[in-house]
Order: sequence, then C-alpha cells, then structure tokens
Amino acid sequence: MASRSIEIVQLHGQPKGLTNVETIPLEDTPPNGGYAWVCTFCVFMIIIHTWGINSAWGVILDHFITDSTFPKATRIDYAFIGGLSISQALLIGPLVHKAQGVVGTRALLLLGTLLLSASMLGAAYAYEIWHLFLSQGICFGFGMGLLYIPSMSVLPHWFSSHRSLAMGIAASGAGIGGIIYNLATSYIIQHLGWRTAYKILAGCSLGANLMSSLLLKARKSQNTQQTYALDPRDLKRPEVLFVIFWGMTTEFGYIALFYSLPNYATSIGLTANQGSVAGAMLNVGMTVARPLVGYVSDRFGRITVPTILTAFCSVVCLAIWIPANSYAVLLVFAFLSGMVCGTFWATITPVLAEVVGLGRMSRTFAITCLALVVPTTVAEPVALSLVKGSGYLHTQIFVGCMFLLGSWGLWTLRCWKCFDIERKASYEGGFGAGRSSTFLGFLNWMGLQKLFLTGRV
Repeated sequence: MASRSIEIVQLHGQPKGLTNVETIPLEDTPPNGGYAWVCTFCVFMIIIHTWGINSAWGVILDHFITDSTFPKATRIDYAFIGGLSISQALLIGPLVHKAQGVVGTRALLLLGTLLLSASMLGAAYAYEIWHLFLSQGICFGFGMGLLYIPSMSVLPHWFSSHRSLAMGIAASGAGIGGIIYNLATSYIIQHLGWRTAYKILAGCSLGANLMSSLLLKARKSQNTQQTYALDPRDLKRPEVLFVIFWGMTTEFGYIALFYSLPNYATSIGLTANQGSVAGAMLNVGMTVARPLVGYVSDRFGRITVPTILTAFCSVVCLAIWIPANSYAVLLVFAFLSGMVCGTFWATITPVLAEVVGLGRMSRTFAITCLALVVPTTVAEPVALSLVKGSGYLHTQIFVGCMFLLGSWGLWTLRCWKCFDIERKASYEGGFGAGRSSTFLGFLNWMGLQKLFLTGRV
C-alpha cells in the first residue's frame, strides 16, 4: 500500500478567512514478507561478518596475553583495542545517520565493506601495538559502523507484525558468527599463526559483506517517513533517556563478559582451546535465543520481554558465573548468559519504534549509539583492572550489577509506556492529553501502580 497523508486545518488563533494547513504523513503498510526476508538475510549476513568477526577478538586477545606477542603491550592496551572496535562504530553513528539521507544506504555499506576488510588485512601486518590500535581498533570500528547502523535502520521499515522476529533472526547472526569465528580463529592461530588468521578474516568479510551490500535495499517510503536531522531536544525526553540508560549499563556488562570469558577460562586452569569453546558456547546461546526473543517480544510486549531478560542475565552472572570453577559449569553459564546478555542489540530498534515511532527511530538510534561510546570503550579495561586486585570476583559482581541496573531502567521505561497509552486513550476520549514527555509530568507516570501493571507493552 502506498504511503498517504492527511491535512490538518488549524482555525484557532487565525484571522477570519485564513487557515494554516499542515500535511502530516501517515505510515504506509509494510509488506511483512517477500523481499523483506531477503533483506533480513542480508542484515543477518552483515551481522555475522561484523559482530561475529569482532567476537573473535576475545580469542586473539587471550593468545596475545598468554604468548606475549607484543612485549611492550599491557593487558589494558589490548582491552582498549577491543573497546575501540565497538565504540568507534557507535561514535560515527550520527554522521552515518546524516550521510544515509545524502548518499544513500548502499554507498555507506560498500564503504564499510572496504574499511572492515582493510582493517583485518592491516592487522595481519602489525608489528607494534599502535598498529593494532589503528587497524583492529579504529579502522575496524569505522567499517563496522558503516555496515551495522544503516542496515539496522533499514530492516524495521519492511515489517510491522513480524518486526521483532525479523530483528531477532538478523541479530542471531552475531551468535552464529561468534561460533564460527571463535572456533575457526582458535584453530587457525594454533596451526597457521595469528597473521594468517587475520588474512582469512579479511577475505571472508569482503565476500559476504559485498554480496549483502548489493542485495540490501531501503524501502522507497523510508526516505519520506524518516527524519535524518538529529535533534538534541530528544535528550530532554525521559523515555529516550531511559533507553540510553538501559544501553549504557548493559554495555558495561555485555562487553566485559563478551571479551573476558576466554581469558577467565584460562585463569581457572583451563586450556586456550577450552576458553575458545566457552566463547563459542556463549554465541550458541545468542543464536538459539535471539529469534525466540523476537517472536516472544511480538507476542508479549517489546518492552516487557527485554526487561525480564535483562534482569535474568544479572541473576545468571551472580548465581552461576561466580562459582563457575569447572569446565562443565562454565559451559552452562556461557550458554545461559549468551541467551540474554545481548538482549539490548537484539531488541533496541523494535523498542525505539515503540517509544518514538518509525519516523524518529533512526535518529534516536544514532543518538543512543553516540551515548554508548564511553561504556564500550572502557568496559573491558575496567573489567581487567578489577581482575588485577582480586581475580575475577569483582569483575563478576560488576557485570551482574550492570545488568541489574539496566533492567531497572527498562522497567521504568515500561511505566512511561503504560502511562503514554493511558494518556492517548484519555485524549481520544476527550479528557485531555496530559504531559508524558517531560520531567514535569514525572509524578503522573512514575507511581508504584505503574510498576506492576500487566498487559502487552
């Protein structure tokens, strides 16, 4: 169905005989099938060859630390490299968002493909630690941002009823990529060396991302529905701030867990190969859970389900990871935590679509990405710094508490959404609109009764 628009005629406050006509676009009906599933597969492949390849850094990190590959480098140096590979992808979010409206999605995807492959190839020829900062850290991050951010903004416009399911399927690429590249990278390093491993990663990413970039396309109606100008006033909206809070806290936990697990395995006496299997098991959990999370979110609430899963991740970290001193228990923890630790990335765009609407989703996602730059940069350095003092205990408590705080932020967002639904119903019934998007209306929606409301939100 083609997009439509309606005209609102405002008569109040105008001189007699004059009217102020405002045209408001209405969202068209997405196809929910057909080429939409091709686009889902393309985003799935892009995530495999961005986040999936990036997850192999945990294996490479463990090899560099145990083998003293770069003698002058410290644990903190390596930790910052891993953080940069994600934070730089998020740092350029607003720029990518703006450029998407100027040069289009495909041009950004192709540029990201070239940068990502070049970063892996450059890392293969690194002889000083600063070479890795530039290649594995900054260049890889820019390439991943140019691929991941535009593709994530395209897919929600192809779906309405199956939006969370499609995003869950696409996001499961991080888990599948993590399984493949954790195990493959460990094997290649042991038999062919880490430089060859980087070259193979470069070739794989080039082929897969090039194919996906050429097949993925934005819907024609997306450009008319979507606002590409960033608006700092969005940061005054409490619902946006709670989304950002959820992202910042869970990223501290997610990055620390994601990169630290292989090294934690060797710290309790396991082998490097067992550490890579633990990392792969975490990604198995992601692969299994993310499509299921999307399906359940569509059925029971796109805010409610992530709230519950984020809280469950905190429980798993505090109750299972801390006493995980054997290989079997560690694998159980890796699988369970993998199912829920990446809930933010699996559900962020459907949550934003619920909170701000499709028209402002992309720009709000860009602002959210920018807010995540600091936590993604320093999460692993903080985790490894805590390891120095008391082993991994403080790191484990830190990760669990971050997920707990994130669930609180999302629970509070759910309260706002419940109030917003009531406000709109009241407005349609002629009882006034209230104020839900300013802190002046805080007491209207932050009551205890909103915390325990049931229903699909």
